[in-house]
Amino acid sequence: MDRTQSKTLAALWMAGWLTLMLIIAIAGREAAREINVFQLMEMRSILGFLMLYPLIRARGGFAMMKTKRLPQHVARNLVHYGAQLGWFFALTLIPIGQVVAIEFTMPIWTAILAATFLGERMTPWKIAAIVLGIVGVFVIVRPAASEINPGQLIALAAAVGFGVSVAMVKSLTRTEQTLSIMFWMLVIQSAAGLFPALYVWSWPPAHLWGWVVVIAFCGTFSHYCMARAMLHADATVVIPMDFLRVPLSAAAGWLIYSERLDAFTVFGAALILTGNLLNLKPNPSPPARVQS
Repeated sequence: MDRTQSKTLAALWMAGWLTLMLIIAIAGREAAREINVFQLMEMRSILGFLMLYPLIRARGGFAMMKTKRLPQHVARNLVHYGAQLGWFFALTLIPIGQVVAIEFTMPIWTAILAATFLGERMTPWKIAAIVLGIVGVFVIVRPAASEINPGQLIALAAAVGFGVSVAMVKSLTRTEQTLSIMFWMLVIQSAAGLFPALYVWSWPPAHLWGWVVVIAFCGTFSHYCMARAMLHADATVVIPMDFLRVPLSAAAGWLIYSERLDAFTVFGAALILTGNLLNLKPNPSPPARVQS
């Protein structure tokens, strides 16, 4: 695999992630209005596996998907499964732009975990991103000013879960192929959600299948883009490239659902994005040693 460190290549793969995630937010809201989130997640995983299979076959079949890090795959995907459930549910409770704004605290948790467990350097810019992100969340949620919307707390919990998941993906990319990461994600999440989905199962109406197929495609190949981006840059560099999703998601919510964001949400999102932009600043080179 090409593991060349390049912010340009990472940004190109993240552009694919950005596009697909914008689409899945709209499709997810439409689908979650009519079917249970557990059922939606199970259909997404199974259809995603069918879509991924041609790539698996082209790379040598299931024999190439063998891994020595199955416990790490299981842990990562159980966390990610829970985060996805929360994200889809939050989409039905609060405006899309607010869900995405809160989700952008993900770099906070990713930066902390990557520095703690992966040995990535915690620079002053990364610390500034963490501080501004935390302040931004408090501005959006405003726990002291009014009753907190449960959707906000669910979105925040999902963001923490996504941060944990991304840090674990970065660890997996050190030894695992992108396709293998995707394969185990779909297999493990299909197994995790099977019984809850069967318990709430109701056959979806015909018009809903289009949204489900879109979710499966975007959900599967957005993660392929993310995993590829992780090959070319640190997790704490890759994730903040996603900052355009906040204004674009807010614009989509306004144009499609006539959602309006209040000044607190806009200001909180601006703080989070400012921190993420600071996080993109290059790290200063360590001083060269002078040999005597």
